[in-house]
Amino acid sequence: MLPVIAIVGRPNVGKSALFNRIVGKRIAIVHDQPGITRDRISAEAEHRDVPFTLLDTGGIGLLRGERTHDEIIGAMRHQADVAIADAALILLVVDSRDGVVPLDQEVAKLLRESGKTIFLAVNKVDNLQQESLLADFMQLGFEKVFPVSAIQGLGLDEILDAAMAQLPVSAVREQAEEGVSAPRQTPLKIAIVGRPNVGKSSIINRLVHEERVIVSEVAGTTRDAVDVPFTAEIEGRQREFILTDTAGIRPTGRVDTSVEFFSVRRAEQSIERCELAVLVLDASMGVTAQDKKIGGKILAANKGCIIAVNKWDLVGERVQKQFIEQLHHILFFLDFAPVVFISAKTGMALGRLLSTIHVVDRQLNQEVPTAVLNRVLSEAIRSRPSPGKSGHQLRLYYATQTGTRPPRFLAFVNTPDLFSDSYRKYIMDRLRAAFGFEGCSIVLSARARTHTIEPKRSSAKRTPSRIARARDKQEHRKHRRRS
Repeated sequence: MLPVIAIVGRPNVGKSALFNRIVGKRIAIVHDQPGITRDRISAEAEHRDVPFTLLDTGGIGLLRGERTHDEIIGAMRHQADVAIADAALILLVVDSRDGVVPLDQEVAKLLRESGKTIFLAVNKVDNLQQESLLADFMQLGFEKVFPVSAIQGLGLDEILDAAMAQLPVSAVREQAEEGVSAPRQTPLKIAIVGRPNVGKSSIINRLVHEERVIVSEVAGTTRDAVDVPFTAEIEGRQREFILTDTAGIRPTGRVDTSVEFFSVRRAEQSIERCELAVLVLDASMGVTAQDKKIGGKILAANKGCIIAVNKWDLVGERVQKQFIEQLHHILFFLDFAPVVFISAKTGMALGRLLSTIHVVDRQLNQEVPTAVLNRVLSEAIRSRPSPGKSGHQLRLYYATQTGTRPPRFLAFVNTPDLFSDSYRKYIMDRLRAAFGFEGCSIVLSARARTHTIEPKRSSAKRTPSRIARARDKQEHRKHRRRS
C-alpha cells in the first residue's frame, strides 16, 4: 500500500486544481461553482521518485454533528471523513484572497483532532508580493505553512519535499530508494458506463463492500470519473482491478451545463482508457436509443464489453422476455458481449458478473497460432467467397495476429477493396466461432501483399545448335520486316 496524502478544505478553495497539478493530469473537474467534487478521487503520483496516493475530496461545508436534509452534502462529508482517516498526511487548502473565514477555523479544528500530520497550503499566492497574506493564516495554529499557486504550479516543490520527509517509510518507498522495482500485476481497468440513474455507483459499492462512491436517486450525482482499486479472488487467485465510476451519459442536446459537459467528457475518456467496459442497462426502463449510442462508443473504441442489466429483480417474467428480445434487436452490434442480469440492491448475480469479467480478461490475452489462423481464414473464404469486383475475386495470401487487448489481425490479400465491412463482419464471426473471443472487440485489417515477379528462366541448356536456330529465326524476322 502506498502512503496516502489527502487534500482537504472548505468548498471552492482550489483543491481539485491542486490535485490535478500534483498528479500532472486533468482528472478532477475544476470549476468556479462550489461543490463540484463530491466523491473521493484518488490517483497515484510521485515526487523525487517516491510514489504515493493522492486523494481529492469534496469541500467540507457540513461540520461534524450537523444535520442536513441534503443527502448528497451529508455523503460528501462522509467521504471526506474517510479520506482523513486513511491519510498519512493532510494538505489543508485555504484561499489567500478570502483570508481566514469561520469555516476554515472549524475545519482546522476538526483536522487537529484527527492527530494526523497537517500542512497548510495557502492557495492562489501568484507572486512574492502576496506572501504577506500568510500572516493571517498563522492564527490557524499550524507550524507548516506553504504559499502555493495551483494554477501556476508555484510552491509545489517546497510543500512536496516537506511532505516526502514526513511520510512513513514503507516497503514501496524503500524499493524506490534502492532502485528496485517489485514485480506487480497490472490491474484490469474497467469502466462502468451507462445512462444516468441506472445503478453504476451502486454496483461498485456492492462489489467493494463499502460506500466508496456516493449513491443518490438524484440524476447526475456522480460528476468526476472515480477510480476505485479493487481486489477479488477468482478461481483461487487474487486479481486486481480498477473500477471507474462515471457520470451518466445523456444525449448531447440535453447536456445543459458546463459541469455536465465536463462530466460526460470524463465518462467518454474513461471508455477510451479502459480495457473492458461494463455497459449498465436499467431493466425497468428497457433498452433506449441512448443505450445504443453508448454501446456504439464502446465499439468504436475497440474495447472489451459486458452488458450488465441492473434491477432485474424488479421486472416480471413476461417483461424479462420482451426485454431480452429488445436487447438483441437494438444492441445487435454488441452480439459478442456477454449479458449478465444483476441487482445491485440485492447483490444478485454480482459473483457471476465478476466471473464473466475474468473470462473476458483471459479472452483479451488469447493468441492464435499463425498456422491455425490461416487454416480457419482460408476455409472461411472458400465457404463464402467475397463479392467480385471488376472480374477480381478476393485471395488470401497470409494472415497473422499482430496484438492483444484487443485482439488484432492483419490479412495480406490481393485486393483490399474487396474486404468490405460486411465481409469483414463475416470473417470476424468465423474467428469467434473458432476461437471464442467472448466479449472482445476484434480489429481486423487487410493489406495488399507487395511482391516482385522474377523473370522466367528456361531450364534447357543453350547448346550451339539451339543458339544457331534462334539466330536464324531472328534474321528471318528482320528480313520479313524489310520486305
